[in-house]
Amino acid sequence: MTRYSIDPHRRELIATWGTGEGDLATCTATLPSEADLSAALGLARVLTQLSQAAWHTYTHPASAASSLAPNTEGWRREEERKAFAEVAEAIANPNLPSGGSMVVSYSRVIESANRVGRVLHELSSPELTKAVLAEATTELAAVENAELGDLADRAQQAVLLSREDASPVQVAAADRLLQQDPFGPAELFSAVDPTAAAVAAAHWLAAAAEVTAEASGHDAVHVVQEADNIEALAHETPTLVLGLIADGATPYEAVTGLVRHAMHITDGLLPDPAAFREQLDELEETLAEYSVDDGPDVANIELRLTPLDPTRPARDLLEDLLTGIYACWLLHSEYDDLDNEDDADTDDVEDWTDEQAEQHQQRSRDRFALLVRESAARRDPLI
Repeated sequence: MTRYSIDPHRRELIATWGTGEGDLATCTATLPSEADLSAALGLARVLTQLSQAAWHTYTHPASAASSLAPNTEGWRREEERKAFAEVAEAIANPNLPSGGSMVVSYSRVIESANRVGRVLHELSSPELTKAVLAEATTELAAVENAELGDLADRAQQAVLLSREDASPVQVAAADRLLQQDPFGPAELFSAVDPTAAAVAAAHWLAAAAEVTAEASGHDAVHVVQEADNIEALAHETPTLVLGLIADGATPYEAVTGLVRHAMHITDGLLPDPAAFREQLDELEETLAEYSVDDGPDVANIELRLTPLDPTRPARDLLEDLLTGIYACWLLHSEYDDLDNEDDADTDDVEDWTDEQAEQHQQRSRDRFALLVRESAARRDPLI
């Protein structure tokens, strides 16, 4: 979301947002000379709340809900998104206290806009109101652009957000980046929505696992786990995703399911009580293996509600999936015989110079990338 602050020396309202590479800032309005600092800070606070409410419709879209029937979660999300059309009017003509009471909207978006309007009413500056209306229009347009898969300008802040759904446009953009570099270029973290990037990465991880399984003889689901014997790696989540795909899930279903589950936990919800009961049963079995004298060992037993970082689930998943692709190459290189004439002059690998070792490693990566591209092209669509 966009955060708003006040520069008390320049008397300016500042908007800042993240881009994946750092934060950008712009002056959105100049405060009236007579404006009270406390009221100005209040304006910054409620504008931040409006941005948060608007971006919540992006991270929790109606398309990710199970139903759009009246009074369901999907219906409420759809109604909240429709509220964008009422923001400008709520800011320009907010609900004000009257007769000891005041109308308060059930919609977070509309009520946030009303709060902005009430602060502007207190500040009583037509120029400031005009500037804030323009700023609100810019912010809502950024959300709309992100929904369409266009992450240019202010919409780029979507690369820092986890979303329950994935834009086909963004998935295709991530797929093109991985086609160029199956190990994952830096642009995946600065130019693409992380949930969409993770969908594409899951597709390429499955392709990498297939190539590695053919070379090593290990089961494709467990190749990342096998690579952990070569180098310490975050293998649990990639293995989980490979298992889901092997069981018939598409990369889209596997990724959005995990991200949505983690986001619900972040929101304070228990998305799958039946699965949680199974976890508790397993925990009870584990605890039964310890005696009351084990003390610290029992205290170190943990129950993870999600395999992802609940504060940044989509980006955490993307990082793990790219680690999984690297792990596949690591295991593949142990079995793949390059039969390269350039290596024939030196029989003993221990006698290689650093330059020879780097060249050999680069050839191995290039060959692996080629094989993965071929495998990815043969696999089912991402969505």
